[in-house]
Amino acid sequence: MVKVPERATPFFEYAPAPESRSIVDIKASYGLFIDGEFVDGHGKSFKTISPSSEEVLAEVAEADESDVDLAVKAARRAYSRTWGRMPGSERAKYLYRIARIIQERGRELAVLESIDNGKPIKESRDVDVPVVAAHFFYYAGWADKLSYAGLGPDPKALGVAGQVIPWNFPLLMLAWKIAPALAAGNTVVLKPAETTPLTALLFAEICQQADLPPGVVNIVTGAGATGQAIVAHPDVDKVAFTGSTDVGKAIARAVAGTKKKVTLELGGKAANIVFDDAPVDQAVEGIVNGIFFNQGHVCCAGSRLLVQESVADEVLEKLKRRMSTLRVGDPLDKNTDIGAINSAEQLAKIRELSEIGESEGGERWSPPCELPSNGFWFPPTLFTGVTQAHRIAREEIFGPVLSTLTFRTPKEAVEKANNTPYGLSAGVWTDKGSRILWMANQLRAGVVWANTFNKFDPTSPFGGYKESGFGREGGLPGLAAYLEGDR
Repeated sequence: MVKVPERATPFFEYAPAPESRSIVDIKASYGLFIDGEFVDGHGKSFKTISPSSEEVLAEVAEADESDVDLAVKAARRAYSRTWGRMPGSERAKYLYRIARIIQERGRELAVLESIDNGKPIKESRDVDVPVVAAHFFYYAGWADKLSYAGLGPDPKALGVAGQVIPWNFPLLMLAWKIAPALAAGNTVVLKPAETTPLTALLFAEICQQADLPPGVVNIVTGAGATGQAIVAHPDVDKVAFTGSTDVGKAIARAVAGTKKKVTLELGGKAANIVFDDAPVDQAVEGIVNGIFFNQGHVCCAGSRLLVQESVADEVLEKLKRRMSTLRVGDPLDKNTDIGAINSAEQLAKIRELSEIGESEGGERWSPPCELPSNGFWFPPTLFTGVTQAHRIAREEIFGPVLSTLTFRTPKEAVEKANNTPYGLSAGVWTDKGSRILWMANQLRAGVVWANTFNKFDPTSPFGGYKESGFGREGGLPGLAAYLEGDR
């Protein structure tokens, strides 16, 4: 058992550094964004709450089938009459305009994202919003160069894209979906997650501010039934989904036998592999970033730590010391490292699987930390003594919980890393470039990071194998997914 020294007494008292909420104007109620306007829905409404305080933020319209039909018809009209006929150079101007407005309103977007989602402001401010703008800038550059997409001299847009995104990166997933679709000449109907609709609705305002033609982007809010209506609509040409593997399988069944094109980015159980020659301090930072970034609400989170036996004690000692410095609390505090769990339902799942991990013999450890009394919170948690048979080593927890296993040889590391139904990402920590290349070729994962983790760029494709889905988002493959032509 590794002993971790008590946290040293600081030379100064902790002083909160809260970001002001005054920059955002949260309305009491929101309608649907269809054909360039906010309209009342025909269905019911639901409440969106702040996961850090359980405060009701707003009433949001829940789109029913008739609302989805109106949105798809608006998207079809825009595709047929304006956007689909517009030269790529003109579409690019709108995408550039949107990207610049996102930058100008970046602080507002970051604060709203942290309030509605629960993630720390330093992540939404320094990661999410800048990468969102970067995606629109990147795909704006492609809008008039589609003939270089590898699909022949004159590739065509698919038409109307139906897009369903999750709650872990609400604004970033919106950018991943909408930017390439618009650059390729498609129009979209997008449904944000029911627990995090507010930044998508603010993006709708940005579309108005950019004078985007009506119907090019339509935002319909709601829960699973709304997403099902989008997927099943006969006039949707492309379905793009990011979320759970179970829902992804249901979507695949729903579109089977149709002409709809589909991309699915689903769950993961990534291995973060540390060899005995790795830069340990650097690896520890990568481990922390890999699992505790965004409270572990990341499909490609490095939730399985594989450490070579000879350095396991050293790595775990330094990892525990580093975990003891993490601050859990108010997402709007600039000093916060780990914010709130997104919902009561997700918190219950994390608790259940953690309790199962203990009952199966795993050794559970968390640093001392005081959790807020209101909201949904879970401490950074480390499990040791884990085997491949443990559920916490096989199932996606989607929270700040890390399972640790050991290995002796590179071959054993590969076997353990690949022993999963998922295949979204992996991390390799070693001083040997030849080992990195060998591991990258052996690991059955869509993305392999070397001596880093969670690095994203709009030019780089992202996606998985096996039950982590199919298709790629980002980069040129992400653009090609919204085009048809001859390869």
